[in-house]
Amino acid sequence: MKKYIIYSLLMLCAISQSGCKGYLDVKPLDKLTGNNFYKSKEDVDAVINDLSRKFFNKINETHFIGAVGEYRSGEVLYEPKSDQGPSRRFVEILGKNDINLLLSGNQPWGFYAFDRITDWRGYYQIIQSANILIYNLDLGIPTLTASETKAYIGEAKFARCLAYFIMVRLYGDVPYYTNAFNTNAMPRENMVSVLNKCIADLKGSLIDLPWSYSDPAQKGVKASRGSAIALLMNMNMWNAGFDVPNAPKYWRETADLGDALVKSNAYRLLPLKQWANVIKGRSDESLFELYRSINYNDEVSNITPFGDMFLAYPYKLPQNRHEVSFAYFKAEYMERIYPNNVADKRKDAWFLNMYSNDGEFQVLKYAQNAYAEGAEEDNPDQTFLIFRYAESILLRAEALANLNDDAGATLMLNMIRNRADAPVYQGGGGQDLKDFIFLERSRELLGEGHHYFDLIRTKRILNRTWTYNVLNLDQFNRGGWTWPINPDALSNNPYMVLNTYWTSGGR
Repeated sequence: MKKYIIYSLLMLCAISQSGCKGYLDVKPLDKLTGNNFYKSKEDVDAVINDLSRKFFNKINETHFIGAVGEYRSGEVLYEPKSDQGPSRRFVEILGKNDINLLLSGNQPWGFYAFDRITDWRGYYQIIQSANILIYNLDLGIPTLTASETKAYIGEAKFARCLAYFIMVRLYGDVPYYTNAFNTNAMPRENMVSVLNKCIADLKGSLIDLPWSYSDPAQKGVKASRGSAIALLMNMNMWNAGFDVPNAPKYWRETADLGDALVKSNAYRLLPLKQWANVIKGRSDESLFELYRSINYNDEVSNITPFGDMFLAYPYKLPQNRHEVSFAYFKAEYMERIYPNNVADKRKDAWFLNMYSNDGEFQVLKYAQNAYAEGAEEDNPDQTFLIFRYAESILLRAEALANLNDDAGATLMLNMIRNRADAPVYQGGGGQDLKDFIFLERSRELLGEGHHYFDLIRTKRILNRTWTYNVLNLDQFNRGGWTWPINPDALSNNPYMVLNTYWTSGGR
């Protein structure tokens, strides 16, 4: 009886993805193997839900998306007059790539706990859970059909590959393994090799994943073929930037995957007037997201959302503490990506005082992610978009432009321009087109955590034309674009080395 009570509690926690966290820490799902677990479809669903919870937990540890994907190129300044102004100066520390200072002790932004970004153990917990799930699915679960088994394997592979992809973009080279019960100390493996293994792994299950699900509550939340394609496209484009001799192969594969995605008609760009549906989650534009809602009492940290830095009254209360935003994008940068004299409905839908160059600036793109009862300290209503259709369309446009298919690239690009009621691109091909696609990604995906990584993989981070925080080639090659790795990674592993750029001073 005790065993069944424990099992029931674990299932409840995993399916709800909220509460019971202390109990899960005592005996997590991935430890319930053999006779205790993996006996039914419900068991497998519980593990899949737990994988999603683990991803959310890593994002929810700190102000993750802004810190890793937006601020390090120097476009953002903090507003000294904002509530707890000095604690928001971290955006400028990141904008100077001074991560050692960011992580040093006794700083006013210490409550953000940015050091948690350096700890990769949470990602390896995801990988280990996925490995164990695949192992048990391969052994066979009696209540599953063959097609259900293959689809679940595809979902587990997606989670495993997403964890590796996130780590590669954060740390560069990482240890790679797929065996279920790994106990061996391992060295870090070249990141291109890691992603090539992930690409082969996920492609092997692509056809087993459905394009969509009959249950609307699973839209964008449960990994689908569209989710896997988006991840494959991103892994290919990352490798294209670092495995230059083979770049045309990666571009071709990205373009072909994007073509299959568009032709599937399984996803669509929603009209801009329906943007609230996109940012709230579970929309036709979502390819993969970590869905959270205050209706389910989901525990989103108030410091986690990107929009927390760029919203003020009346979107955050109390008024006397939120007269201005904590931070703002430089007016010079906003003018560059959204020229004042060029029509674009995103400017009105997504921004307020967008050229103000102070805390009057707000990003209304995230204003629908309201706080419970409006108070900033309360649980934000926040869905975290990982991949959406617009991002994949622009990634395909970039791949086609690199393959010198200017017409195809322009067609993809103008899908996004048309949705924004912005003038279609009618310029030349070649580098002009490539540059415009990059700027379009900067416009469309602002705040979604792609911008800094776009600068890295395209090497634009080396050119002051494209960033306020230039890395020279030596700094780039020594890993100046990475994050430090927590020294705990050295424990009981004689093969492990940390990112020497940061251990040697970060210069």
